[in-house]
Amino acid sequence: MSFPTTPTHSMPPTIDGVTVAGPEIPRLGEVLTHDALRFLAALHREFEPRRRELMRHRAERRRRFANGEDPGFLPETREIRENASWLVAPLAPGLEDRRVEITGPVDRKMTINALNSGARCWLADFEDASTPCWSTMIEGQLNLTDALERRIDFTAENGKQYALRETELTDMPTIIVRPRGWHLQERHLLVDGEPMSGGLVDFGLHLFHNGRRLIDQGRGPYFYLPKIEGHLEAQLWDDIFTRAQQMLDIPHGTIRATVLIETITAAFEMEEILHALQHHSAGLNAGRWDYIFSMIKNFRDRGEEFVMPDRAQVTMTAPFMRAYTEQLVRACHRRRASAIGGMAAFIPDRRNPEATEEAVRKVREDKTREATDGFDGSWVAHPDLVPIVEEVFDEHMGGIENQIDRDREDVVPDAAALLDVRSTPGRITEAGLRANIAVGIRYVESWLRGRGAAAIDHLMEDAATAEIARSQVWQWIRTGSHTSSGQEITRAFVARLVDEEVERLPRTEDDRIDDAVRLFAECALAEEFPEFLTLPGYDRHLRQDRAARDEARREPAAAVS
Repeated sequence: MSFPTTPTHSMPPTIDGVTVAGPEIPRLGEVLTHDALRFLAALHREFEPRRRELMRHRAERRRRFANGEDPGFLPETREIRENASWLVAPLAPGLEDRRVEITGPVDRKMTINALNSGARCWLADFEDASTPCWSTMIEGQLNLTDALERRIDFTAENGKQYALRETELTDMPTIIVRPRGWHLQERHLLVDGEPMSGGLVDFGLHLFHNGRRLIDQGRGPYFYLPKIEGHLEAQLWDDIFTRAQQMLDIPHGTIRATVLIETITAAFEMEEILHALQHHSAGLNAGRWDYIFSMIKNFRDRGEEFVMPDRAQVTMTAPFMRAYTEQLVRACHRRRASAIGGMAAFIPDRRNPEATEEAVRKVREDKTREATDGFDGSWVAHPDLVPIVEEVFDEHMGGIENQIDRDREDVVPDAAALLDVRSTPGRITEAGLRANIAVGIRYVESWLRGRGAAAIDHLMEDAATAEIARSQVWQWIRTGSHTSSGQEITRAFVARLVDEEVERLPRTEDDRIDDAVRLFAECALAEEFPEFLTLPGYDRHLRQDRAARDEARREPAAAVS
């Protein structure tokens, strides 16, 4: 089945059971064409029941962990792990060499900077580096299409102009889109009265509008899949890929996906996840920050055994993190899949050369460890880090494109090692507690203003930062933890520190700090633990979008180009 792409410039309220409930924004009709909406609706109607069932499965498994059960390697999938004969599909065009990938939101400036960065790939992020604002999600789709058509430019408020370099399309970074996770809904798009999955919307719109463009340009529609908690969720994505390719008459296996291993349950099912996506797999990524958040979230009620020290002290050399990354490389290379390392989030500061030199030294150390362990590439958050990380991998890989042929059979899958949080060196300090509060509130304030990637203290932070910060605070309170100076961490003590840290923040008339404090407290100080900070945050964005839509209805109708 194929779909024409007739634009709809004035959106009717409902099209074949699909209701567009978001405020109208410029060029909306170029993205939400009638046929794109029909495509999304068909996928939603077929696969939404399974998504909901898998969300119930998540909640039930988490209840078992709270009651003392530990995750482990699944006995029912032992045959998949022990069968050494199966491999994933060969590397797709543009994914053979991924030694340095730049990440960032899909705003217009970042799109241009990422494609000009010299990185091998760009993770175009609709997830943790973006906010789920209606305008952000729609404009991100437009920016991807404009970039592929080479008609994208941007002028900043200071007059600085941005444009794509004159180069062949195949010399630009390979675009890999990260849609939202399974837990997030797009409540501006309703099918038969039900909100759609945010991830399905992001995936479907990019594939529908850009899949053919990418194939014609010698690449393909590639994706990063976030927040996966097991192989059944990966299998759902694989079935969606198969059905979408059939509907758009695209050859089976054209879509490729790299799964972020950023939950403890997924760490026990890495080979099963690769197997589920076998013909669509592009490998696995070590999503380090969300992985730490997942450990805290899943074992938050299990006592001191699962309490970590200050966030800054939980490094990649912690025993449980070493076990996770080494087992990831082993799983990938056994199946001839790419293993992609974690984020280098440092932002170079040319005004502070000494601090920059020290930070670059740590980046080199981190990436040298990854390259030595066998990773095929890694992430950076800033274009200035691209040549640094590229040089590290060049030194270890020489003239080859990847290290996939390097087996790590010296690594033995070890369930106990994956759960060994107790051996993490470090302490809980008042400075670390204050840092969680200050960085958490500052990031949430940026998020509420629509910026999902925030530069804070020379680091590019995304939603995972705030999730770790608020979940550590919650867990330290719940377990009655003490700082290294002997101070018990109670709600009252944390509330006092919140007031003190907020007092230090610079204020403006239009800041969202007060709202950020309320949201942070809602997620860090409440009796019940919200599964994701972004869910109550999304409710706040929805209220803003509804207010904007209602305001537009009170004004004379404006033409939408």
